[in-house]
Amino acid sequence: MKTFPIGGVHPSDNKKWSNTKQTEVLALPDVVNIPLGQHIGAPATAKVAKGDKVLTGQLIAEATGFMSANIHSPISGTVTAVDMQPNGQGLRQMMITIKREGDEWMPEIDRTAEIKRECKLEGAEIIAKIKDAGIVGMGGATFPTHVKLSIPNGCKAEYLIINGVECEPYLTSDHRTMLERGEELLIGVEILKKALNVEKAVIGIENNKPDAIEHLQRLAKEKKFAVKIEPLKVQYPQGGEKQLIAAITGRQVPPPPGLPIHVGAVVCNASTTVAIYEAVQKNKPLIERVVTITGQQMKEPRNLLTRMGTPISTLIEMAGGLPEGDIKVVNGGPMMGRAMVNLDSPVTKGCSGVTVFAGQAASRVEADTCIKCAKCVSACPMGLEPYLIFRLAHKQMWDRVEDEQITSCIECGCCQYSCPAGLPLLDFVRLSKQTVMGIIRARAAANAPQK
Repeated sequence: MKTFPIGGVHPSDNKKWSNTKQTEVLALPDVVNIPLGQHIGAPATAKVAKGDKVLTGQLIAEATGFMSANIHSPISGTVTAVDMQPNGQGLRQMMITIKREGDEWMPEIDRTAEIKRECKLEGAEIIAKIKDAGIVGMGGATFPTHVKLSIPNGCKAEYLIINGVECEPYLTSDHRTMLERGEELLIGVEILKKALNVEKAVIGIENNKPDAIEHLQRLAKEKKFAVKIEPLKVQYPQGGEKQLIAAITGRQVPPPPGLPIHVGAVVCNASTTVAIYEAVQKNKPLIERVVTITGQQMKEPRNLLTRMGTPISTLIEMAGGLPEGDIKVVNGGPMMGRAMVNLDSPVTKGCSGVTVFAGQAASRVEADTCIKCAKCVSACPMGLEPYLIFRLAHKQMWDRVEDEQITSCIECGCCQYSCPAGLPLLDFVRLSKQTVMGIIRARAAANAPQK
């Protein structure tokens, strides 16, 4: 069974808490806070002001430049503020606050349950609709999808790869989407094939989701979709774009500035593909998503279809509330997620799940001395030396850190997971990557020709 060739670890998947829980529609929130930066790139620019009335699905913030994404209102009501609000990590960012009044939608959005397979649009028209709808990568990367589909000159897409791996422990939102929205997913694949002008399409799914594999294989055969469903060996972080490409095609994406398209591949998340179907066939912007609320001590783990901007605390209440004692709430899963300090922060386009840890699991082990075992090196799927980057970061030797290819890091956490000394390797790797990328941007700006 296929997998990627370098590094990787095997954490317990802990998906049994929520993988059989059918998606439920969460009640509409009374108030939403909509961040203008829910994507990689420049934050969107607000197109509404305090006192404006908005409809569900209405454009409220417009993409700023090429690498950005539109944002639409998830509810109807009145804009009560456009100002700085704290996010899940306590950092303030610009948000639009809307108080709900009913649930009136933009008239062009098709809200019927009818599944529409035929797409008469040309490739450029499909990409334009995806851009208008504000679609971004919903697996966590939040890369604007229209940018990914805009193939650079000199490159050609050969493979469309749909990421149904969902390798992050605990999270099951993609799993439920594949089971419950299978036909829409497959139509989305056909739409993407048309947009990219490719014939080869593969949906990669790890074999700890046999029901999703069987379901999509049966649907593809019965309804004659030209797509291959590829079962993959369970190995984290197989959901990483470069790891998935290596597993399915055998091709290795070169280090930055190398991109997947440089080896002829375009990767799109399963939930994103369903959102693309809705945007192209139903004129529906990205205003809601499935979010997994889970944890071993949670009373009622759930998968909830949630409007963007809904407070995380509302989802936690639906899962029975926080357990007693020491807890840690993580936006995402245990490997790549970020600990939260503000549970009233909103659900965003990249929020696939919230994981709650209690008791001993909520605390880090006490860091010890590195024993030079090199387990972090063996585990790194990008072939880096995390222990060395850790030491260089302590000494703020950023030139050396850059030489060690820190920009190739995908922040998967394999190094920290495998470290027997409990060193905070991921923390320092993230710090190093952020610092070095800032240095690179400053250097490029300084060397840019003066106008």
